[in-house]
Amino acid sequence: MEQENKGKKVKVEKMFNDIAHKYDFLNHFLSLGIDIIWRRKVRKTLSHSKPKKILDVATGTADLAIELCRLNPDEIIGVDIAEEMLNIGKEKIIKKKLDKIIKLEIGDSEKLRFQDNTFDAVTVSFGVRNYEDLQAGLKEMNRVLKPGGTLAVLEFSKPSKFPLKQLYNFYFKYILPLFGKVVSSHDSAYTYLPESVQAFAEGEEFLMELKKANYKQTKQNRLSFGIATLYTAKA
Repeated sequence: MEQENKGKKVKVEKMFNDIAHKYDFLNHFLSLGIDIIWRRKVRKTLSHSKPKKILDVATGTADLAIELCRLNPDEIIGVDIAEEMLNIGKEKIIKKKLDKIIKLEIGDSEKLRFQDNTFDAVTVSFGVRNYEDLQAGLKEMNRVLKPGGTLAVLEFSKPSKFPLKQLYNFYFKYILPLFGKVVSSHDSAYTYLPESVQAFAEGEEFLMELKKANYKQTKQNRLSFGIATLYTAKA
């Protein structure tokens, strides 16, 4: 199992580096732009606590970090294992003149470099299902949160009601991998996506994982008929 997990981390890093140049286009196109609405939901959820120092884990090309700037924080740090994704994120941040607020750096979700009790909020959008060791990643994020700080996790989930469930499964299994492969020229990236969503412990199972990692006040909010879920918890 350990060898398999190590292989997964290397695979994920290479895959996202390979598709980085097409990632934003495909992300917005294949989700019909709904991913933008989901990120706004994260921002609105965090607005109640007015976080001044935010960590965005698995930040990718920094879309969520950029959205969170609307909260007027003092600092946002985004970490990711895929350097090419970060490079694109840095270009976007400079273009939007947000480089004094957002800093991006290479970082492993399970070995964060930050001291205990550093951040008011920690966020992850569409990243936790890629963690090599989910519990290790959740505990690390808890460690760097200040007491009472907020964790917000945005992740894909699976609709359960007819006919959306059937349409969703067809789209994820056939349409998304085919279009993703044609546009990104990457054989496995968009077959990995539905496979990773299917394997992810969502809903009540994920809330149990959060509790196991010593989070409190765990909640879930199903978005867009269950296509995605926003999980929140307190350190």
